Amino acid sequence: MKSESLQTIKVAFFKGDREARLHRFVRWWTKSKYSHAEIVLDSGKTWVSISPFLYSKVEKRTGVLEDNDNWDFLEISVTEKQLAALEDFIEETVGDGYDWFGMISSQLLPLIIKGKRRWYCSQWIAHALAHAGIFKWSKVGIYDTPDLHPGRLYDILRMISKK
Repeated sequence: MKSESLQTIKVAFFKGDREARLHRFVRWWTKSKYSHAEIVLDSGKTWVSISPFLYSKVEKRTGVLEDNDNWDFLEISVTEKQLAALEDFIEETVGDGYDWFGMISSQLLPLIIKGKRRWYCSQWIAHALAHAGIFKWSKVGIYDTPDLHPGRLYDILRMISKK
């Protein structure tokens, strides 16, 4: 039986002050040092996420980030099969909109509320990683986590990346 080679992806967590007011509010509200998260592929050349702006969509950006001081990174080892499933999920969701209603409702109510083809950054990343089989929902308690903000996602991924 042939074993698959492992590759590395990163999840980047924003802690800087770009668009300072919104990022400061998210950090204050969630009591976290992170206000945004993105998946990084291709040795840092492709960044994928959805930004918290009114008309934002899930999108890919290319280019290596020059200012790493504003970001913390978690590396996750993935198989070729998991990477292919992750890339499929990305292609399926590119263009989906930001889920303002779901994000705000999930912060205020102890419920997971999600709009169809709508996401917020940390929720999208959790779904992408679960879809790819990188982690299992049930093993990390995602079903009990309605307020899946970037700081909480960081804690979950830090826990599984150490295993």
